[in-house]
Amino acid sequence: MPIATSQQYLEMLEAAYDGHYAYPAINVSSMVTANAALKGLADSKSDGIIQISTGAGAFASGLNVKDQPLGAISLADHIQRTADRYDVLIALHTDHCQPEAVDSFLMPLIEESERRTAEGRPTLYSSHMVDASILPLKDNLDLSVPIYQRLAKMGMLIEIEAGVVGGEEDGAAGSHDTPAEKLYTTPEDMVEVYSRMQDVDGTYLFAATFGNVHGAYKPGAVKLEPKILKNGQDAVRAEFGAGARFYLVFHGGSGSAKSEIKETLDYGVVKMNVDTDNQYAFTRAVADHMLKHYDDVLKIDGEVGNKKTYDPRSYLKKAEQAMAARVAESCQDLDSAGKTLLGRTAVV
Repeated sequence: MPIATSQQYLEMLEAAYDGHYAYPAINVSSMVTANAALKGLADSKSDGIIQISTGAGAFASGLNVKDQPLGAISLADHIQRTADRYDVLIALHTDHCQPEAVDSFLMPLIEESERRTAEGRPTLYSSHMVDASILPLKDNLDLSVPIYQRLAKMGMLIEIEAGVVGGEEDGAAGSHDTPAEKLYTTPEDMVEVYSRMQDVDGTYLFAATFGNVHGAYKPGAVKLEPKILKNGQDAVRAEFGAGARFYLVFHGGSGSAKSEIKETLDYGVVKMNVDTDNQYAFTRAVADHMLKHYDDVLKIDGEVGNKKTYDPRSYLKKAEQAMAARVAESCQDLDSAGKTLLGRTAVV
């Protein structure tokens, strides 16, 4: 039963926090990319998180439909069915949902989970992200906390963000001209988040920002300050006691030095989103196929091409393999490889 139960998901996060490793959270937008994510995690014997954004949901439902929740439900159903053939635990998550998309994207998915639990079935997703980081912190939490309460009743988790991740990726908050001070969550903000969220009987993930930026950048272009995460955790413990801590999320890791990634694991990062690097790996394989077989994939000069070469399966298999290999690299970078908890966790 590789889609993690609520209890297994909590044990995954606890194991990662205590063991100073993190799970790659792989964005997918199709059956092929979902299969690549599953393959990469399974080949690495790593548990992990597969996530779907609003844009991926729209894409998955087709160009004539563009229905975000419909596509997100379809992908989740595929992953749930397929993951049962693998020997690692998978948590299903939705990525950045900004305030204007809460009613149109997130609520239909939550309602679907509520219907399923009422029938004695598992929830559709394991967790959802409400990204209200574009709002003042009070407004952010005023929106997020009631949704967290609703999810917690089903044993689901929420992910929230305070501070803005720069850059732009598939509808995520922020832009390339985000003011520098917005890229760094303060200890005071982290204390406020903990204070508001502790009243809910549940578990949550927190994306605190420390200079991270969405998108692809050359090494050294992104100025990370991982110590911000440590300072925030220290502030929360000083205010609320030794047992207080966050399960932290690292967004925008592309272009980050591996030493900086490793450092964040010591400060409580248990989830790192991986999208851009996987997109490139997938597309590079397709481009390589097309360039090597140019005459075969096109009907030029009266020729007929080579059906075996222009059959989409011929290059999508290569793309799946390439993306899976990049997912496996993330497992190595985050020290999650070889640490699946399947068979060692509660199934309740």
